[in-house]
Amino acid sequence: MITKEMLIFDALQKAPGCQEVFLEFGMHCLGCAMAKSETIEQAAAAHGVDAEVLLKKLNDFAAKQ
Repeated sequence: MITKEMLIFDALQKAPGCQEVFLEFGMHCLGCAMAKSETIEQAAAAHGVDAEVLLKKLNDFAAKQ
């Protein structure tokens, strides 16, 4: 399960291919240094994204893996 406290980098490792979900929300910083130090909740706030909606899509994606 992916949580809002999880680092972006860790989510990408846990559910390979989930970068599609981040990109869908306009979050294009997946390769930047912040991906290794910013939580999903922090990144969502910085991009004006509802963290709960993002998490649902990430976990739906991970469940299909």
